[in-house]
Amino acid sequence: MRLKGKTAIVTGGASGFGEGIARRFADEGAAVVIADIDEARAVTVADAIAGRSGKAHAAVCDVTVSGDIAHLVDETLSSFGAVDIVVNNAGMPQVNGPMLDVDEETFDRIFAVNVKSIYLMTRHILPVMRQIGGGVIINTASTAALRPRPGLAWYNASKGAVVTLTKSMAVELAPERIRVNALCPVAGATPMLAAFMGGAVTNEMQQKFIATIPMGRLSTPRDMANAALYLASDEADFITGVCLEVDGGRCI
Repeated sequence: MRLKGKTAIVTGGASGFGEGIARRFADEGAAVVIADIDEARAVTVADAIAGRSGKAHAAVCDVTVSGDIAHLVDETLSSFGAVDIVVNNAGMPQVNGPMLDVDEETFDRIFAVNVKSIYLMTRHILPVMRQIGGGVIINTASTAALRPRPGLAWYNASKGAVVTLTKSMAVELAPERIRVNALCPVAGATPMLAAFMGGAVTNEMQQKFIATIPMGRLSTPRDMANAALYLASDEADFITGVCLEVDGGRCI
């Protein structure tokens, strides 16, 4: 088991990519905290992991609220005694459309969920990782940061910030044996897909989107989970500052 004895927090862990990562980490021996704003769904995922003899705990958390993050870290320490891995996966999409159709409140929320959440998590988790002499942070960026699609200007920008932040954190924290990497997925069949496509997901729209991906399909939670597992494992102990494209060739 590649994560045996490790404890991981996965934000946005109750659905989509986050759920896939949480389940995969648990299968590989990690104790996992599923942090999500949707308590009922987080409990369902945690129960499912426990039902497979894994270790999991559900925690309610709004990643844009410092107090929630502080409580999440304390809750994790109380439940499992350590935090070795953090996956900053919680995210907010932008409904595809003209950039000026996005109001200020929505803009602020996009950046709060996608960018400020990493700032808040870092403030609360760094003292813990420094105390144990290292750790792993994985941020969820996007192909939108590397090859932006039209109609998603503010979302693209928020994920661009995640890429730069990941590299900045990596170079600053490397001497402390805290590795920081990012995943850059192409869109997948998650609750965010409809927003990226600007409405209901029709077969025609989906096929048009898939046509832009050389390997001919959307990403899956399993794809993201496998990539996250490698970056979180000791096999990647010399890997930091990498923004890994999990995109079937989309960014080529």
